[in-house]
Amino acid sequence: MSDPRYNIKVSVSTRYLPEQSIAAQNRFAFAYDVTITNEGSLPAKLHTRHWLITDGNGRTQEVRGAGVIGEQPVISPGASYQYSSGTVLETQVGSMRGSYRMQASDGHDFDAEIAPFRLVVPGALH
Repeated sequence: MSDPRYNIKVSVSTRYLPEQSIAAQNRFAFAYDVTITNEGSLPAKLHTRHWLITDGNGRTQEVRGAGVIGEQPVISPGASYQYSSGTVLETQVGSMRGSYRMQASDGHDFDAEIAPFRLVVPGALH
């Protein structure tokens, strides 16, 4: 059972960006909006991100880095942090999953899991 002091919920919504996509060149752009909510009892700082981005051909790109969009936010209990970012795939369908490495105000490091989500060009799936 996980410790309730370290409880981070991550939700993601996605959208296809046709204005940044070129289907004839196998370039499909997507935006994703992330909400990170601290449901624990201690403030927590987001230190690093880890993404696995998989396209429809099964090719996976791994992305690691400090913070998100150049920030390392501290999220208080009951508060949320939101940001938007994007990625480009070579296929009309793909998925992303990952985690954020967090540190609670008591010095405890833990991972906030990001459940897999789909990136899909509208009409690509039946």
